[in-house]
Amino acid sequence: MINEKDLFRLTLYGARYALPVTRAEHEGFENEQVERALQEGDAIVGIAFGVAALIATTAIANGFRDEMRDKILRGTAHITVMRTDGAPITNYQQIVTRLKSLKGVSAAFPTTYNGALLAGPAGSGYAVLRGVDTNSPESLAEIRRTLISGSAESLATTSPIEAKPTGLATKETPIAGATEPNVIIGAELAARIGLDIGKEAALISGDAKKLSLGANPREQRVRVTGIFRSGLFDYDSSWVYLTLDEASHLSGMPRSASVVSVQVDDIYNAAGIASAARGNLGAEYTTVDWQEANRPLFAALTLERRMVLFIITLITLIAALNITTTLVLLVVEKKSDIAILTAMGARRIGIMTIFIIEGAIVGLAGVFAGGLLGIIACALGNRYRLVSLPSEVYSLSNIPFHLRLVNDLVWFVQMQMMK
Repeated sequence: MINEKDLFRLTLYGARYALPVTRAEHEGFENEQVERALQEGDAIVGIAFGVAALIATTAIANGFRDEMRDKILRGTAHITVMRTDGAPITNYQQIVTRLKSLKGVSAAFPTTYNGALLAGPAGSGYAVLRGVDTNSPESLAEIRRTLISGSAESLATTSPIEAKPTGLATKETPIAGATEPNVIIGAELAARIGLDIGKEAALISGDAKKLSLGANPREQRVRVTGIFRSGLFDYDSSWVYLTLDEASHLSGMPRSASVVSVQVDDIYNAAGIASAARGNLGAEYTTVDWQEANRPLFAALTLERRMVLFIITLITLIAALNITTTLVLLVVEKKSDIAILTAMGARRIGIMTIFIIEGAIVGLAGVFAGGLLGIIACALGNRYRLVSLPSEVYSLSNIPFHLRLVNDLVWFVQMQMMK
């Protein structure tokens, strides 16, 4: 009976070559070994690139989703509370007090999202007026996180109006000793209309219906005392922070707020807290949580991720098929050797196990090499910021690689089981 050690050696190298051979037969044997090594190398490379592509693409998908979520939440509320009829909230202080009493709510503060025109020395542009309650530490902390120059506390003060011409096409005539409110604007908006720290601008707003009937727009000179960059082009190109009183005055509804922004401890429990808020405030108020407000975006990202994983799975299966093809060809080449081993007493299960082990070694080598290659690619991508995007199109200037191998593996297995 042949032992397992000899079986392994004879199966791999051939029973014929265990006997004395000529020089020509030996050279033929070496050529076969080189050819087989090349085939196995091709299979390993195919598996490695498939696994590396899988790791890199899922890391990019994770990074894009995480960056979009973080940047969206950096400038907007986890839950937005508004009146059902769309009217301004005049009793926002009471609403804030009631919302802060809810379990899971970390902060609540009033704000506005009113449209206006901001005129600067180099032009004008559409602006979204974000009213800030300067008595709320949470509101100021939200601005500080994205501020690149200036001070968030400057919103609580005013600046003297310059008597000299500023180059603004405004109807107002400066009055000696008069002051103007301070504002903090997005970096993209500042660059587009020629504004910087210390420069003056003009805010022009009004109700469309009243303007169509001949009413004059409301106009207010402001001083830029801060510039922020959130990383989202939509925010950086339009948002203007100013005090809540000034924002509500420009909107034509003094001492009011458009919405009340709510921050929660667990962003993934925002829907439950929003339901509790509606129950607490009654039918006059409605809520929109961050997941509901951005549902189309995240649904599109999930669909894109599934399609990418499906394509990468096909690539990996093709590479795995290469292993199968290699083993089938090896069995065909070794048919006579297998017959000799069978005649010598080797069992079929033993011979089959040898080929299975060889295929497993090739597959594991490809997976290990691909995993290492994918991790290195992600590290280099983060180090040199290899994936850059036009921010005016995708709202992000760079996509990081976020590796979550365990979560991605579980998600991938679930997807395959669903199929």
